[in-house]
Amino acid sequence: MERIRRASHAGSWYSNNAKQLEEELEGWLGSCGLTKSPDVRGVIAPHAGYSYSGRAAAYAFGNIDPTNISRVFLLGPSHHYYTPKCALTRTSIYSTPLGDLPIDTEVNEELYSTGKFELMDLHVDEAEHSMEMHLPYLAKVFHGYPVKIVPILVGALSAESEAMYGKLLAKYVDDPKNFFSVSSDFCHWGARFNYTHYDKKQGAIYKSIEALDRMDVKELLDKSKDRFPEIRAVQPVQKHEGQQRELCICCRQGCFLKIS
Repeated sequence: MERIRRASHAGSWYSNNAKQLEEELEGWLGSCGLTKSPDVRGVIAPHAGYSYSGRAAAYAFGNIDPTNISRVFLLGPSHHYYTPKCALTRTSIYSTPLGDLPIDTEVNEELYSTGKFELMDLHVDEAEHSMEMHLPYLAKVFHGYPVKIVPILVGALSAESEAMYGKLLAKYVDDPKNFFSVSSDFCHWGARFNYTHYDKKQGAIYKSIEALDRMDVKELLDKSKDRFPEIRAVQPVQKHEGQQRELCICCRQGCFLKIS
C-alpha cells in the first residue's frame, strides 16, 4: 500500500487549484527567459510562499533540462523538528496539485542502511514546508519524464556531520543522472528575525538585502574551498549598527552538502 505525503501547504502557501498553479508556473518560467542546459546539475531555490518567492524560484528551475535526469535529491532545512542528523521520508509518494512524485525507495533504503539517517514521522514530513515548496516546480519541469525523488530533511548538523553527509552523497553527485534541488531562503531579514540592518548606500531596502545575500553567497563559496571541515553553525562577519552580521543562510548545511 502506498504511503502518501499530502500537499499540506497547498491552498495557503501556494494555490491548490491545478489550473491556476500551472498557469502561474508557466508564466514565471516563460518570463525568466532562461535556456535549459544539461550542464545544470543542481539548483538552490527559495521556500517562501509563492506570492513572495514563486517568480524568483523560476530563475533556478528554468535552467533544468530534464531529458537525462532520472532522480532528484531534494534537501531542505527542518523548521519545526529538531534533529542533529539528516532524516528520510517514510512515504512512497509526495503529492502535488500538478501530480504525484514517486519516492526512489531503493535509494532511500540504501541511505538509511548506512545508519546515519533517521526516518521522519508523517506529521513531521507534512509540517515541513521547505521541501514542499520545490515540489510543484519539480512536477512541472519533469512532467512526462520518469523521475523519482529522494527527500532529505537537513537537521542542525555539526561541521563533522556536514563532512560525513557530504561524503555519503558524493557518489550520487558524481552520477550525471542525478539532480540536486536545495531549498534555502538565504538571508533572513526583518523584525521577526531580529535583523533589520539597512545600508542606505545600496539604495532601496531590497537592494540592501540583495547585497547581504551576495555577501552570504561569497562566504558560502569561500568556505567551501576547504570542503568545510572547520565550518561552524554561526560565522560572525561584521557588525552593523550594533547588530551582529552572521552567515544567516537558511539551510546553510544543505548548501554546503551540495557544494562539497
